[in-house]
Amino acid sequence: MNPAPTSPAHFQRSDLPTDSGLDVVTGAFSYSGAAIARLLLQQGRRVRTLTGHPNRAHPDLGQPIEAFPLAFDDPTALAASLTGVTTLYNTYWVRFARGRLDHEQAVANSRTLFHAARRAGVQRVVHVSITHPTIDSPYPYFRCKAFVERSLAEVGVPYAILRPAILFGGDGVLLNNIAWLLRRLPVFAVGGNGSYRIRAIHLDDLAGLAIAAGRNRDDMILDAVGPERPTFLELVAQIREAVGSRARIVKLPGPLLPVLSGALGLALRDVLLTRDEYHAMAEGLADTEGPPTGSTRLSTWLTEHGDRLGIEYANELRRHFT
Repeated sequence: MNPAPTSPAHFQRSDLPTDSGLDVVTGAFSYSGAAIARLLLQQGRRVRTLTGHPNRAHPDLGQPIEAFPLAFDDPTALAASLTGVTTLYNTYWVRFARGRLDHEQAVANSRTLFHAARRAGVQRVVHVSITHPTIDSPYPYFRCKAFVERSLAEVGVPYAILRPAILFGGDGVLLNNIAWLLRRLPVFAVGGNGSYRIRAIHLDDLAGLAIAAGRNRDDMILDAVGPERPTFLELVAQIREAVGSRARIVKLPGPLLPVLSGALGLALRDVLLTRDEYHAMAEGLADTEGPPTGSTRLSTWLTEHGDRLGIEYANELRRHFT
């Protein structure tokens, strides 16, 4: 097997055929997909979404959009829903295994989607991946993300791959729930020494990168990262200050943090942080050394939004599995 692409490819291609003016965003009623769809609409594009949650309460996108099911079990219907589309913006993925849906199944679903796009004549695919995906990663999330990138590179549709680490802005889960815990608990535990860095990008910066990549004419891979790289310990301290918390931040031996997170998850009926997520973060997989591709400073955003951050808990299971 060939390795997944790890740097921008340099294959020139001819200009796109006549632009239909219609784009598809997978998950436009969710988080990053909603930001991409909203910006496309603001720029005068027609937008359709493929979604696994057609009955979910829709975010305010500025105007109604067509919704079709992510019919992975019906490739013909999936291709029909992509007919006449110029660019497919793909945000489909699963954060953790749940029930019969795991990362391997998400790879197979993604491959089905890419082949349906080729069959439908989609002219370009912009795919949201993750920083540091590798085929030999010990973490299924990162390993399977690499297999998805490989599938996209092999399907024969011109593509762009964006690799964010952590997103912030909007109704994001991670920073909000850290703030929620800091508001309510007297102690907040950080795994290990907390020196591992976090390279987050604002949701709107990611959307801007995605749409710019949709207009590009070359196959490309780009880290989608912001200008700041705080350590996790620094990030928690920034959130604590932003929300006016008096919680004490303590360092906990790394192996104990997923255990504590699991116990809190049971109490909240949610998944706060998986073992793999903690170890991947502690190994530096949420950080990059390259230049920033987003401009919004995380520290500034926290200062401006601290009074609203963590007021309500964001339940991941309720959002995606109910």
